[in-house]
Amino acid sequence: MISPFRWDVVVTGFVLAIPVFLLGLRGDFTVDDVTTRLLWCLGAGWVAVGLLRWATTPPPPARRARPSPAPADEPAPS
Repeated sequence: MISPFRWDVVVTGFVLAIPVFLLGLRGDFTVDDVTTRLLWCLGAGWVAVGLLRWATTPPPPARRARPSPAPADEPAPS
């Protein structure tokens, strides 16, 4: 599980928060609205980075089947 305070999560959260900051500066949001929505932006950044990391992680390598040993009733080739 990724931390919500990793640098990529925080940067993504701040990028998502730019419109919230601008609306707060313009006067459309109060300080309480801005602080509440900043937490949502951090959560959305955490989800976005987690989904991106999950989607770009390569699948684990497939296990190779071990060749089975020769049956005991058949003589080994010489």
